[in-house]
Amino acid sequence: MNALSLPPLLLQFAATVVLSFVLGLELHSYRRAQDEGIGFGTTRTLTLIGAGGFLLWLLDGAAPRGLYLAGLAALAVWLAVDLAKQGSDARAVHGDGGALLPSVIALLAYALGPLVMTQPYWLIAAVLIVAILMMAEKPLIRKFSDAIPMREGTTLAEFLMLAGLVLPLLPNTPIPGLMDITYAKVWMAVVLISAISYAGYLARTYVFPRAGTLLTGLLGGVYSSTAATVVLARQARTDADIAAQAPAAVALATAMMYARLWVVIILLGHLPAALRLALPFGLLFAGTMAVTAWLSGRGKRQSSHVAKATLVPRNPLDLPVAFLFAGLFVAFAAITKFVTTDFGATGLHVLSFLVGFSDIDPFVLSLLAGHFHVGEANIVGAVLIASGSNNLLKAGYALALSRQRAMLPTASWLAMTLLISLAWARYAS
Repeated sequence: MNALSLPPLLLQFAATVVLSFVLGLELHSYRRAQDEGIGFGTTRTLTLIGAGGFLLWLLDGAAPRGLYLAGLAALAVWLAVDLAKQGSDARAVHGDGGALLPSVIALLAYALGPLVMTQPYWLIAAVLIVAILMMAEKPLIRKFSDAIPMREGTTLAEFLMLAGLVLPLLPNTPIPGLMDITYAKVWMAVVLISAISYAGYLARTYVFPRAGTLLTGLLGGVYSSTAATVVLARQARTDADIAAQAPAAVALATAMMYARLWVVIILLGHLPAALRLALPFGLLFAGTMAVTAWLSGRGKRQSSHVAKATLVPRNPLDLPVAFLFAGLFVAFAAITKFVTTDFGATGLHVLSFLVGFSDIDPFVLSLLAGHFHVGEANIVGAVLIASGSNNLLKAGYALALSRQRAMLPTASWLAMTLLISLAWARYAS
């Protein structure tokens, strides 16, 4: 007899018992690491709580689940009594605030049975992973919590409002005059760009606050390669150690621009365009990384001191920034529709070159979402041209703001990427 021939109910019960046992083991390890006594919530207790929740859910059979809710109420009373008992213990009162954790884990163990019987396996695994990580990584979580200031809570609330409140309320109907671009599609692009930029912002501001110059270029490229270029070039002008690695960091920020833009295109569902861009973006990314490696080696020979460039990006989840992105998205879509209708592919390529001297993200995403009156090859070419002309802008910033001859190879390569992009766009169309 193999496992597949066992009754499904037996397999579900076994899974509930095993998962409850694992929770108990992890809670026991957590307490040992905190030098706490055994207390409530031993491995045996949690295993029995999980099995009891499974049986009560099964015996109820259907709503309103009176037996299961009665068991939950009894467990809640038990946990409340235990917490009250702990409150009289000086150690619990003056501890580190972890007295509620065993109660939370007990409630989770009680819910495992219904989860196993009603929910997909990936959700059960996700719940267990989160619970285990919250216990196993307490020092790291505490360190991260202490490093994040209170204002970031407000920032996170803004993001939840952008993604969880505004997005569901927007209709999936076309914007007047732009038949293929809906309100929901515009805001989805806002949410995705904001999320990726915010990840780079958090990493640079809190996870790597004292990052070296190269890491600053990498993380700055995730946020905004243009902003990173401006900051690095300015600091290279006044700090010789930063100047040694700034050319490589600027190139690295541009490499991250290609990776970031390609990922965004995939996540927004433009898979055909992403496949067409995979080869040129891949070659440009690889070439830029090779230039970065060469410049980094040269910079190390010039200065062995690890300098730390300071990049303080603007929070990308500020509501004005989100509304500005949405406005640019719609404006670029309207301009692109006018240009492609009246001037065709040639007009689109000229527009792409000009847009590269501004923020290319809303233009690229509106271009891919709009299905304008040009072929897909011309649209992909326009994306390449916009990214290439944006690199030309960064080359100008790098030279003008740094006033360093060492920045010349980086600026030359960035200008060359425009020529490569123009050639590829002409060849592809």
